[in-house]
Amino acid sequence: RNLSDEGRNQAKNIGKFFRENNIPIFKVFSSEWCRCKETAKLAFTNFETKDFLNSFFSAEFAKNRDKQMLDLKNFVVKFKDNENLIFVTHFVVISEALDYSPSSGEIVIADKNFNKIGSIEIDF
Repeated sequence: RNLSDEGRNQAKNIGKFFRENNIPIFKVFSSEWCRCKETAKLAFTNFETKDFLNSFFSAEFAKNRDKQMLDLKNFVVKFKDNENLIFVTHFVVISEALDYSPSSGEIVIADKNFNKIGSIEIDF
């Protein structure tokens, strides 16, 4: 599935928010799924996909949850720089990693220990 017109506008406005606030971004990583990739492309242009950001909501992919979460945590732990990483991912990944339920298009900020620092809901 692709983004709706509203989703495309959300993605563009998220990218605009980062640019207008001069928020430095080291690298953007996205789920391999269509809507996340489209969001990353519209918001940030350059990104790399990571399978640990994929959804595991449906029964077909639920078996991947533990491995994906371990891979995500290992990736973040091994990342030595203190620069900002952007993860474009799914509700289930965010809620599992941060024990937080985000809204669609919400920017969630977390530290390297997966503690939620804050969130931003952009007016779309």
